[in-house]
Amino acid sequence: MLLDVAVSPDDRYVLTADRDEKIRVSWASAPHNIESFCLGHTEFVSRILVVPDHPELLLSSSGDRTLRLWEYGRGQELHCCHLTSLQEPEGPWSNKRFAVSRIAYWSQDSCVALLCDCIPVVYIFQLDALRQQLVYRQQLSFQHKVWDMAFEETQGLWVLRDCREAPLVLCRPVDGQWQPVPESAAVRKVCAHLHGNWAMLEGSAGVDDSFSSLYKVTFDHVTTYLRKKEERQQQLRKKRHKDPPPGPNGQTKKVKSGEASWSCSS
Repeated sequence: MLLDVAVSPDDRYVLTADRDEKIRVSWASAPHNIESFCLGHTEFVSRILVVPDHPELLLSSSGDRTLRLWEYGRGQELHCCHLTSLQEPEGPWSNKRFAVSRIAYWSQDSCVALLCDCIPVVYIFQLDALRQQLVYRQQLSFQHKVWDMAFEETQGLWVLRDCREAPLVLCRPVDGQWQPVPESAAVRKVCAHLHGNWAMLEGSAGVDDSFSSLYKVTFDHVTTYLRKKEERQQQLRKKRHKDPPPGPNGQTKKVKSGEASWSCSS
């Protein structure tokens, strides 16, 4: 099952992400020829993005709650960030299973933003292409479910929320930290348009885009076997307890009208 597709900027490669934990890099002119595999994720690969101003680099996310940086032409993993390590140990989403539903990139500051499917949080990273690593910067938390997000090079980060009163939020870096900016005429104009089409927006964007059905399901056959074996042994012990013990020469004892007699069992 394909979950995401990307094309290299030179149109040479087609990159596909699938449920089987791998990213395949194929030739666009002959897709049956595979250039490389990017292997390392332990769950389905939910999103991939070729970095626009570093076309040899690839960003990927997965149900294993990691963000990874690749040199995809060689299938080499350069950096891996575990999103669970960025959460508070006792936070409301510390034990929640989630996957990244959107990866956005801002060339102006080499900024990477991640949107997760089950938690109202946007993670912000900075790509250090020289050192080939991702540097965590901050996370933006919202009170309402976030439907989508996108960078606009001249404005900042637009965040669309499940909030009819204020569905759209514009965030910009201020003193090195991203934060919502005061409502502007542009934001009010777009929000007014959203209000007029809210029913359609809520019906489409409001659909739960959870990846819960894609996680691997494991079966413990050994535990099932041992449980059934124990049940059979218990039934056998009960049966032996009910049956009288055998007498001499394999005879079983029968009691008739208060008298004991022996009969030979065949």
